Amino acid sequence: MPFADGYDWQDYRENDHAGIVTRESSSYDFPHIQHTKIADGYFSNSIMNCSIAPIPLSPRPAVAEGRSDITIPNQVAFEGFRLASAFQPIVSLSLQRIVGHEALLRACDVAGQATSPVSLFSGLAPEKQMVLDCISHQLHLDNFKQYATGDRWIFLNMTPEVFLQTRHAKTGNTFSDTLSTRGINPNNVVIELLERDVRDSAEFEGAVAYFRELGCLIALDDFGAGSSNFDRVCSLRPKIVKLDRSLIADVTRKSRVRRILPQLISLLHEAGAMVLVEGIESKEEAYIALEANADLAQGYLFGHPEPFCTEHEEVQDSLQLIWQVFDQHGAVNTVRQHQIMAPYINAIRNASVLLAADRPIAEACAAFLALSETSICYLLDAGGRQIGVNLRGNGIAAFPDPRLEPLRDTHRARWSRCPYFRRAIEHFGKVQITRPYLSISSGSLCVTVSVGFLAGDEQRVICGDITWTEKMAPAQQGDFCGATSP
Repeated sequence: MPFADGYDWQDYRENDHAGIVTRESSSYDFPHIQHTKIADGYFSNSIMNCSIAPIPLSPRPAVAEGRSDITIPNQVAFEGFRLASAFQPIVSLSLQRIVGHEALLRACDVAGQATSPVSLFSGLAPEKQMVLDCISHQLHLDNFKQYATGDRWIFLNMTPEVFLQTRHAKTGNTFSDTLSTRGINPNNVVIELLERDVRDSAEFEGAVAYFRELGCLIALDDFGAGSSNFDRVCSLRPKIVKLDRSLIADVTRKSRVRRILPQLISLLHEAGAMVLVEGIESKEEAYIALEANADLAQGYLFGHPEPFCTEHEEVQDSLQLIWQVFDQHGAVNTVRQHQIMAPYINAIRNASVLLAADRPIAEACAAFLALSETSICYLLDAGGRQIGVNLRGNGIAAFPDPRLEPLRDTHRARWSRCPYFRRAIEHFGKVQITRPYLSISSGSLCVTVSVGFLAGDEQRVICGDITWTEKMAPAQQGDFCGATSP
């Protein structure tokens, strides 16, 4: 019966020993679990009282990348289930190619019915769950070694129990031995941990240090789901953070989340991690990941999980198309943003000229205050201290949000740490524009235009807040109908 992802189990014979793979294997020899050994072609474990047998290689060739010399990947039997590997490609958005594969477990009962890994693990006692996790790693590594091409990562999901116990394995049965017997460089192995499984303990830190010293990379999975926080990123110091697929789904529906995503990715970059966006199923979602400066991407757009680590020509074509739209869309947005912001930029620049000529601030800023979306303007000294009070735009209420009344008096306030002040000083005489942020003066989103000027021999910065509206946001990328494949 065909299995999900293209497997066919009809050739399986539980008592057929012909063709059984008998290469060395291990289960990382935990202190409280007798390690799995090969005996007459079968794995055996006396404590678990289970039979774990490599399934004979099918004599029928399977086609991968047009090659007829590739056999069906290795499979193993465990607790009445047949286990197999499935590999989903992971792409670099900048390199525009596949750089790794996540190894996923596929299970099928003797009747050929697929069983989810979650159901399989949840139906086992804790010690058998650990055995299953180790067996799956060995299976994935065997198949990855046989079918992977080039210098790529293999992403291995690991339960927290196995992650903590692995470093205590006896010599000869360590994870390092498991890799070396297969000729796999630890630098090509990425250990995936669910964010919710990260623990603040010396034991967990020791396990992290073990894999890191071995040469493996650590990835934090499902970041952004549930009770995510940066404490786990700081304590684990992963090289890769995988954003939960719910984030990309929210971004496509909510413009506010789309504005926040680049900042989230920027924070993770500053924490020393590459960012992988999961769940990419469309070119639009891939575009959003590219726009937000994500490093890596994974999802059905780039390939479904398959038995082979295959190379898809469509991946490069899709990425080239997304980059083409990104370039075209960026040019269009640059023109559009300039058209929208030009009146405000010109008005604040003219205000600085008039202020430099010692004209009163109300007169100097009159044209700026008359623009439709102007909220306030205000003057700062060389130290970022406010000179005088806020001047409000025409038609703006005295204080739009009464709940912020305690913040109303801004006389002598210090704004020196704000980007609009720092950039105006650094790029003196050139108008600067911020990203959208919450204004404490209006209680709404705004962008600030600012420019430095000389009043006599003293530096000053004139600033103007502009109410942020959706019409000011970058135009959405559309449906890719206007782009053609290279």
